[in-house]
Amino acid sequence: MNLLAEPDDHGIGRSRGGLSSKIHHLTDGSGLPLVLVGAGQAGDSPMFPILLSHLRIEREGSVPARTRPDAVLGDKAYSSRANRALLRNKKAEAVISEPRDQQGHRLNKGSAGGRPPKFDVEKYKGRNVVERSFNAVKQWRGLATRYDKLALTYRAGALLQAVFLWSRQLAI
Repeated sequence: MNLLAEPDDHGIGRSRGGLSSKIHHLTDGSGLPLVLVGAGQAGDSPMFPILLSHLRIEREGSVPARTRPDAVLGDKAYSSRANRALLRNKKAEAVISEPRDQQGHRLNKGSAGGRPPKFDVEKYKGRNVVERSFNAVKQWRGLATRYDKLALTYRAGALLQAVFLWSRQLAI
């Protein structure tokens, strides 16, 4: 199971410019939402452990639910030592590119900076699935136009759209 992690500017919070929004979600390899968290203005990297803690995929029979991904494909916003350590502890592959500023800091430390993190370029090409997933969620006019002023109703709309996406997939 490969997971795709991506932030998007949806779920309502307050910034210097007024109300703004953000949703964080995990999708499966085919772009269907697995975990959806609306966190107002919460940053991308601090939300990652919360997303992973909510991951629970039930299985048939008496087999325990799956809570560990094989790999996580994420953008540069999720590149941090803490997130990579969390994935190592879960024995999951981190397919997250290292931002240039982190590369520079590591190189400035010399040999004490360590080796660059492992990065699979071919797997990373599959990250566009999460972008397409956000586009599918945004197709709903209520979410695209941001008419909802309460974070609770906005998140409910995002969850309802996720249910529609899953129901279409399960009906096939």
